[in-house]
Amino acid sequence: MFQIFSMLTEMINSKTKNTTCIIIDDEKEACDRLERLLGLISGISVITTETNPNVGIEEVVKLCPEIIFLDVEMPGKNGFDVVKEITKHGLFPTFIFVTGYNQYAIKAIRNAAFDYLLKPVDIDELKEAIKRFIIAKEEKQKVILPGKLKTQFALTDREIEIVRLLLEGKTSKEIGEKLFISKHTVDTHRRNVLEKTGTKSTSELHSFLKNLS
Repeated sequence: MFQIFSMLTEMINSKTKNTTCIIIDDEKEACDRLERLLGLISGISVITTETNPNVGIEEVVKLCPEIIFLDVEMPGKNGFDVVKEITKHGLFPTFIFVTGYNQYAIKAIRNAAFDYLLKPVDIDELKEAIKRFIIAKEEKQKVILPGKLKTQFALTDREIEIVRLLLEGKTSKEIGEKLFISKHTVDTHRRNVLEKTGTKSTSELHSFLKNLS
């Protein structure tokens, strides 16, 4: 059963949109440099950069990015203040602190930062941070997605297996042959899945599962 969940999750992950990021740093040059570096990493999309932490908070609340690259020492609000403000809104993105002050490292970790990078940011260290984020995200999805399919939509193990094969592009006849069941039985499972998830087609089901994950 775990293998089914894993394969389904990997299939959805392979078709997901770019990971969205926001950079908040009072130094425009630092914002621009980090944005350029992130532009060299496939699958990463910087949706905005902000030099004012208050404006940055507003943009995070409005745009809901997956990752926030956040300076620690800024006028008005420091990075830790920004984290508190954002989480007060019920948002819990991944925070990666970026600063020239390495004495903040321990405090950053204690304040739920996912990672910590020193300026000037090294492209290899940045790639490693993104890699760790992707791995952590996939591991989280392996737990959350199967749980949602079972608890929220009451999909059975067989129905989840049918979903996996449908998303591979297999026909009801091919699925029946693979699982040693009739085409009629496959179609029945398919109708049950669509009904439980409130979707009308396999393509709509795929989009639904991608957003659910």
